[in-house]
Amino acid sequence: MHIREPYFSKLFKPAVFALALVPLALLGWGVWQDTLGANPIETVTRSLGEWGLRFLLLTLLVSTLRRATGWVQVLRLRRMLGLFAFFYGTLHLLSYVWLDQFFDWEEIWLDILDRPFMTVGMLAFVLMVPLAATSFQAAIRRLGRNWQRLHRLVYPLTLLGVLHFWWLADSKVRTDMPLVYSVLLALLLGERLYQFARKRGQGRVLSRAGGSSGIA
Repeated sequence: MHIREPYFSKLFKPAVFALALVPLALLGWGVWQDTLGANPIETVTRSLGEWGLRFLLLTLLVSTLRRATGWVQVLRLRRMLGLFAFFYGTLHLLSYVWLDQFFDWEEIWLDILDRPFMTVGMLAFVLMVPLAATSFQAAIRRLGRNWQRLHRLVYPLTLLGVLHFWWLADSKVRTDMPLVYSVLLALLLGERLYQFARKRGQGRVLSRAGGSSGIA
């Protein structure tokens, strides 16, 4: 799969950017039209968090898609999708702190300590902050190889995000979506484990071949 560079930069990437803002626009419209149900604050908070999780999964999907299709340019969407995950995650947290708790820091702290889905959700956000802060060329150059090590935090971060949503759904909203996200994450991580095992196996084969040639 291949999209010519001018079309990718001028059309495709901006189109993805615009589409990523659609969920926020729809929520804003729902607030304006008062169509978000009996508890609009809960709907807004939950929807923002769910979209943050979806963008995390899309970020992981990019590398899998590149390996499956050979579409190298798709990697250029990964940083943008990751930043949108942080954007929606930040709005999710802000809506909880502001609209739900009205900046009652004592109550917020007790929530984090006493409710497991809040604990893992806050931990996920904390892990997301350094990834967003280093998603720029200057940070990539400065950190060098450590940049890749740091950004492996996306795996435990996404696991925590799925767990947060699963426990939240168990306590507040009955839905099958936690299972869907869990299966998607399992498939994405499974594909990475498969690629790792295959590369390791190929390395062993090459090492044995090289050893045999040396002895001969």
